[in-house]
Amino acid sequence: MVKKLSDEVRQALLAAAREPQTVGDLRQLGLHNHDVQRLIRNRSLQRFHHRYISGSLDEQTARAGCAQAAHPRSVISHRTAAVLRDLRVWTDNHRLLTNPVWLTCEPGKQRRNQKRDDVVLRRADLTSPELQRHRGLLLTSDSRTVVDLARELPFAEAVVTADHALALSVSRAELDDAVRRQSGWPGIQRARSAVAFADPRAESALESMARVVFADAGLPAPVLQAQFWDGHTWMLERVDFWWPDGRTVGEADGLAKFEAATPAERRRLLRRNYERDQRLADRDLELIHFGLEDLFQRPGELVNRLYAAFTRGRRRTGADPIWRTTDPHDPHCWPLPPAANTSF
Repeated sequence: MVKKLSDEVRQALLAAAREPQTVGDLRQLGLHNHDVQRLIRNRSLQRFHHRYISGSLDEQTARAGCAQAAHPRSVISHRTAAVLRDLRVWTDNHRLLTNPVWLTCEPGKQRRNQKRDDVVLRRADLTSPELQRHRGLLLTSDSRTVVDLARELPFAEAVVTADHALALSVSRAELDDAVRRQSGWPGIQRARSAVAFADPRAESALESMARVVFADAGLPAPVLQAQFWDGHTWMLERVDFWWPDGRTVGEADGLAKFEAATPAERRRLLRRNYERDQRLADRDLELIHFGLEDLFQRPGELVNRLYAAFTRGRRRTGADPIWRTTDPHDPHCWPLPPAANTSF
């Protein structure tokens, strides 16, 4: 017969397990090995990196907290910090299979860089302004996280996170400061380029990746989140990409765009999309839709479609559409209605 924990031990465990505990810590609370195993089986406790923590925490937070406890004086950083802070990250499937916890610690004689399937440990200088508390854990600040990631990741993946961070939690000045503090560090030139390219108006990872593909192909830089004048008022629609010189709109259609709980709701989504496309077509412009497969499996075909649209757009003889866009330094504030085409 399994003996239940006493009320005293249970209360002590509830208080202690909010933070990672060693098996020795649990024994001091009055738990035996069979108690610990039972609590893991019924998910009252979780075990990562030889540490135990409350089962009420989500797995990502629990894993990160236990890894940090297993490496004293470390700070959660890089991809793990970005995920905990709900910043967008894009990682190819091969690297995502391992999903280690990323940590950074101050350099020291006993500290070396490590890269294992479960933990990646980087040695680097850390200052107080570069740290923050989140869900009780010590993380690198969002600006430091973006630059750390940008030094490690391919350019396009770094842009995904930098775009979102600018829209969500950091200023361009903060990112520039973080880049300056890491001057001379490995990968800093790649990070500097990603920060300079970042734009908070990209509203999805797909849009961020598309911007990189367009730039690599030599396409003109598009205007993001343009809004059109219909002759009476500003249309509600904002388009993902707008090339005024080619009179062409590009729309990035993510996988979830037409997902719905019922067939009827899906039909309503499709109908609204058709009506939106018609309102845009009434502005006498070209409209190109593309998805994930076009961007990664057939990028050359997508670029050719866009160039062909630019050619058709330049042949149009109607009045140029009147449009406006948001200020990239403040993506939440619309400018006053302009009297003519406006870009910022």
